[in-house]
Amino acid sequence: MYTQAELQEYLEEIRKQVCSRCIERPPGGPPCAPLGKMCGIEFHLPKYLEAVHQADSPMIQPYLDKIDEQVCNECPRLDCDGCPCPLDYLVVLLMQAVDTVDQRHAECSARAAEP
Repeated sequence: MYTQAELQEYLEEIRKQVCSRCIERPPGGPPCAPLGKMCGIEFHLPKYLEAVHQADSPMIQPYLDKIDEQVCNECPRLDCDGCPCPLDYLVVLLMQAVDTVDQRHAECSARAAEP
């Protein structure tokens, strides 16, 4: 479970690294939902984070499998208009953004543990 502050930190980094490259982003987005564009990241953020954190591998496929299992299979847009969502081509950027935040947390924890 993620706190609201953690979700916001991940979302800010994702918006920098992922949303900035999304070809479906409406003018003025992100956030995209208030502009009428249902965004998978905005809608499923905690599930994406769980999937990325659970798939610990140097290969991309385990991440794709976890996302498919935990996010896509439960998405109300599965096999409808808007599926596949832009995350199909942005998933590597999503993983990098999550890793950026995780590394930042690890560095802060390491500094706090120093004598």
